[in-house]
Amino acid sequence: MRKITTAEVEYISFQLAKKLLGKEEPIPEFSTRFPNILESCLAVPFQKFSKRDIYPTLIDKASILYYLMIKNHPFQNGNKRIATTTLLVFLYKNYKWLKVDNQEFYNFSMWVAQSPAKLKDAVVDGTKKFIISYLIDLKKHVG
Repeated sequence: MRKITTAEVEYISFQLAKKLLGKEEPIPEFSTRFPNILESCLAVPFQKFSKRDIYPTLIDKASILYYLMIKNHPFQNGNKRIATTTLLVFLYKNYKWLKVDNQEFYNFSMWVAQSPAKLKDAVVDGTKKFIISYLIDLKKHVG
């Protein structure tokens, strides 16, 4: 499974979000991010306990990544937009994609953002279901 790195968030996800999704509110420069929060968001999906992955599947990793990128606010602004592009880049690196309507994706990101922290497990589970519902295999859709 291919990880997404801080450099990829900066050069791919962040720039895509800024260029394509930064309509009403500008996204601040990458260097203004809150120290170590982004790095933590990217590391958590790959944590192990007793040599076993805490988040064993691609969908598990993608779900917690998306949740943390939205809820932990690694950036001053644009967290939902950057989380969305980061999720898509992570899936793409692993030959997957989400075939979902933009408005529905936006509504889902708002639901995650507005969810109470005490419902984290339920929201991450809902994120898994959302991803499963729209996940496509890029290998089958190429050529």
